[in-house]
Amino acid sequence: MSYHLAGRLLEVCNCRVLCPCWIGEDPDYGTCDTIIAWHFDEGSVGNVDVSGHTVALLAHVPGNILEGNWRAAVYLDDKVSREQEEAILAVYTGKLGGPVGELVKLVGEVVSVQKVPITFEVEGGSGTIRIGNDGYAELEPYRNASGATTTLADTVFSTVPGAPVFVGKSPSYRAKNAALGIDIDLKGHNALQSTFVFNA
Repeated sequence: MSYHLAGRLLEVCNCRVLCPCWIGEDPDYGTCDTIIAWHFDEGSVGNVDVSGHTVALLAHVPGNILEGNWRAAVYLDDKVSREQEEAILAVYTGKLGGPVGELVKLVGEVVSVQKVPITFEVEGGSGTIRIGNDGYAELEPYRNASGATTTLADTVFSTVPGAPVFVGKSPSYRAKNAALGIDIDLKGHNALQSTFVFNA
């Protein structure tokens, strides 16, 4: 089964700005607690249309991000149908391979899969995300002298291979998941936003 997914990514974590994981270095505090969310502005998995939906991870990364062994809770927005849920999970469990399959190889354990209300309002490095009662983050981009958003490109690690990333910070980042041991309420830490096109 093939898939085509295009949309926007948001990522926040407890590292300082800029997160060293993107250049293959260890997290600032030895481990990393992160929200990663992909919103599909357009998308299909086989003949299933998944446009307009969001999948998000709350994850604990125990060391260098490239070494894997992430523990993750998976969240789908509660508007997905059963068919859409199965299609998205087929991609994000790696069953359908491709670029997403390569990324999710880094996840060693999935502690839960839930459908919750998700609000994803992110564009051009600015915005917010809310994942049920478990995650919330705001995003502000850094800008150059002329006001354009600062971008990062050609990194050794990326959750959106081949795409430049808007570098920013999070004025507010909250996440709580007992199974992952995450309980965060931070201000001014790392935030990133980008676009993606995944084909397989």
